Amino acid sequence: MEEVKAYIESGVLELYVLGQLTPEQCAEVEHMAAKYPDVKQEITAIEIAMEQYAIAQAVQPSAGLEKQILSSIEQTSAGNHPVKTIPLNADNTNARDIHDSKIKRLRFALVACIALLVVSAAALYSTYSELDSAKERIADLNAQNEQFTSTVNYMKDVNTDLQKIADMSADPDWKTVRLAGTDMDPNAKMIVYWHTTGNHVMMDNSKMQLPANDGAHQYQLWALVNGKPVDLGVFDVKPDTKNILVTMKGIASAQTFAVTLEKRGGSPSPTMDQMIVAGNVAI
Repeated sequence: MEEVKAYIESGVLELYVLGQLTPEQCAEVEHMAAKYPDVKQEITAIEIAMEQYAIAQAVQPSAGLEKQILSSIEQTSAGNHPVKTIPLNADNTNARDIHDSKIKRLRFALVACIALLVVSAAALYSTYSELDSAKERIADLNAQNEQFTSTVNYMKDVNTDLQKIADMSADPDWKTVRLAGTDMDPNAKMIVYWHTTGNHVMMDNSKMQLPANDGAHQYQLWALVNGKPVDLGVFDVKPDTKNILVTMKGIASAQTFAVTLEKRGGSPSPTMDQMIVAGNVAI
């Protein structure tokens, strides 16, 4: 998995082995190791590699170190608990092996702490921090990409609608009906496009000047057919509408289009004192 591979390459596992992470970060590493065998295997490999590096970089202790260690042991154990010391040149192989084993453990601890912690910890911590920064930059780029894609799609929709409007002028079946404001709002106005043979009805959002409706009300478009109102659907006035053209219900015949302000969801018949715009179809 890409997620596991990126996690292993981040450097956090090396910091974990060196004990340079916080308790929370250690818990996260242990959770990943329990969940993914590859992570656990990588931790084991890092531990082995560090041990091999420590042994390879081991420094031979000075000649006087043996005497200092033995002298310290004798002083600490003096009194009621005497300690029998055995010189390294004695013919006692077992004692020499025990002494060598202690020295080797001291070498490993010293080299691991100095060579690995000092040389590697700073670089690994820096790498881990850079990974966090890279993740933030990637997230920012993704957000910018989504915004750019949204803008491109919006422009495509706008261009499509503008092309439709341009094509309407060449089709005599398309009627442009201009709706003017009433006493309710003399400044209100909008445009409705009606295809007389295809029965299509569309509103032009770019030419709509109606007061924004509240959450309890919606505007409702009507067609007057031989004096009878026919419902063509409800709509909201939004300044951020994505489309220029809004498709409404179709109608085969109409003499007038009008808009009233009704309760949300629409009304079976228009509220005449709430009619805000109206316009007749040109013959």
